[in-house]
Amino acid sequence: VQLQASGGGLVQPGGSLRLSCAASGFTVMYNDIGWFRQAPGKEREGVSCISSLAGSTSVADSVKGRFTISRDNAKNTVYLQMTSLKPEDTAVYFCAARYRYRGSRWYDPKSYEYWGQGTQVTVSS
Repeated sequence: VQLQASGGGLVQPGGSLRLSCAASGFTVMYNDIGWFRQAPGKEREGVSCISSLAGSTSVADSVKGRFTISRDNAKNTVYLQMTSLKPEDTAVYFCAARYRYRGSRWYDPKSYEYWGQGTQVTVSS
């Protein structure tokens, strides 16, 4: 089981990025897939989640209206489209998968069984 997060980089405030989370060894459609971020000195924060099967989405208030999560079942990949980026969005972004605790609080990192390696997003002028 492996999750590979990619797509991070340096972007100016107001810019956009699309993060990808490519899965291998399991099928994303049957798992909840979450995006989390962690800034230096801060706790890991839930950003968004897409549920298994139906693909219902949840998003943190801090990014609502700016970030969108989506899933491509054919590519076994989940995306996080980020727009109107702000300096406070700067963090390492992780994707994670859970099967056993599907449907529980999506923003609880302890409920996720598998984690990707993280991709750095820096928003700065």
